[in-house]
Amino acid sequence: MNIQLIRNATLIVNYAGKKFLIDPFLAEKGAYPPFPNSARQDQHNPLQNLPVPINDIIDHIDAVIVTHLHLDHWDDAAKEVLPKHVKLFTQNEEDANKVRSAGFQHVEVLQEDTVFEGIQLTKTKGEHGRGDLVNVMGHVSGVVFKHHEEKTLYIAGDTVWYQSVEETIHTHNPEVIVVNAGANQLLQGGPIIMDKEDVYEVHQATPTATIMAVHMEAANHWGLSRQELRRFAAEKEFSSQLLVPEDGESYTL
Repeated sequence: MNIQLIRNATLIVNYAGKKFLIDPFLAEKGAYPPFPNSARQDQHNPLQNLPVPINDIIDHIDAVIVTHLHLDHWDDAAKEVLPKHVKLFTQNEEDANKVRSAGFQHVEVLQEDTVFEGIQLTKTKGEHGRGDLVNVMGHVSGVVFKHHEEKTLYIAGDTVWYQSVEETIHTHNPEVIVVNAGANQLLQGGPIIMDKEDVYEVHQATPTATIMAVHMEAANHWGLSRQELRRFAAEKEFSSQLLVPEDGESYTL
């Protein structure tokens, strides 16, 4: 497989010969206001430019996976530029109906036994924060990719470390795990996605897996920098299993 970080949680995943676009956040730098009730209210989102031309991102896409409909995973620019006939997977029927209302014609809800072009796609659970934040932030999901010619890939989505993430790892034994690890947060409550300690928990649950940390330094409410995560990984001695890509960087795994 080849995984390219575009920006934030937006990925291009080439897997078993198919090109997937994950969580498209495609607007130009500064197109949207800062997320409220969070840090850096003087910075508009997204904080960075797209690292590659938008046509390179959307050309020859076989399918799009939208883990949930928050703006930094599914934005107005994506709705405008993506072809309306593209195959698009969502986490539930509520999200599917909203995507259909934007004109998309081939929308399917991910299940635990979805098969697309010979690739098994399994929807996984997530919690977008802890405590009361779970209800405030709403439903989120991840996805596991399996194919006999590829390593198993787990894209955890916007979730903190908790029991269901651990259960997914033990059930599917992924060799590659993508975690959203920017420790993004609001002014009240803790992180709504993984922080560095959560990433370390993932590593401890599966010490031989390659972990790729994304969703970093791209929106005004980020809380963990790439540099800090790399330094922490060195201190905890798991740098050899951790990838922290810059925008536009890709890895063949």
